[in-house]
Amino acid sequence: MDFSPTSLTVLLLCSSLALDDEALKPLTGREWNGLVRALQTAQLTPADLLSLPPADWQSRFAPDETFAARLVQLLSRRAELLAELEHFARLGIFPLTRADPDYPDRYRRRLQDAAPPVLFYAGEKALLGQPGIAVVGSRHLDQAGQECAAWVGNACGLAGMVLYSGGARGVDSISMAAALQARGTAVGVLADSLARAVKAQQAALARGDLCLVTPYHPQASFSIGAAMGRNRLIYCLADYAIVVAAEAETGGTWAGATEALKRGWVPVFVLEHPAMPEGNKRLLGKGALPFPHPFREAPARLPDWLRQKAAALPSRAEQRRLF
Repeated sequence: MDFSPTSLTVLLLCSSLALDDEALKPLTGREWNGLVRALQTAQLTPADLLSLPPADWQSRFAPDETFAARLVQLLSRRAELLAELEHFARLGIFPLTRADPDYPDRYRRRLQDAAPPVLFYAGEKALLGQPGIAVVGSRHLDQAGQECAAWVGNACGLAGMVLYSGGARGVDSISMAAALQARGTAVGVLADSLARAVKAQQAALARGDLCLVTPYHPQASFSIGAAMGRNRLIYCLADYAIVVAAEAETGGTWAGATEALKRGWVPVFVLEHPAMPEGNKRLLGKGALPFPHPFREAPARLPDWLRQKAAALPSRAEQRRLF
């Protein structure tokens, strides 16, 4: 596999591949950003770390001694990392770093420094950031929620919009299945086990109708923290978001929706019906726009309807930060 020197440096420093020593941790996004700034001040690039002897680092950009030792350890596993990347490539899983030109531009603009340094994906990566709708919600749904998730997924397929979801049970799986059944396209932003999901979605991946992506190790197990961390990645790829069902003041759906409303990443719509969950009501009170159930217009009209309803919202400038 061929990687640019900078991409390889990002993978070595920021991915958890080929890390057998539990005491050795990859750089966090904040640590990576700090290192890049220090290198820029010294008129160096991350790729220079591959060729510049560690003995020269202190005179060039003066890293802390403990941090420098950690960098040396992370950079020393090139052969092991490349072997693991080859293994995942045979499964159809590939890396995408913030140094790559096809890294999702919406992450760069919306998340800026908080954009994940490394992503792993399978399927059609060109779908990442294409016009689409994020559909999110609880795993536990009433009849109206199930009908809405399926309807929006079908509408995305018919309207040519990418369906963005988290790939979990409930809203995510219902809406994604509906979009793919309508011969549309979908992106699943996963919190765990990309490798397992790839095996389950072979047909859609082979057709080029689906992309599965994660900021975590392709074989990562589920954790609540990982699930919470990936929520923003769903919103930040889309043009609009529809929250089907949310618990009030708790859970990943609530946390993701309230952050999206606060940050202004995308217009957030919330399913509104007489028996809607309390969380839906409170999100509407926080400024989310109502999404009616049942929806009275044709599915292909959904993008225009969302655009018209969101037109009155104030826009927020997006700025570029570090690669």
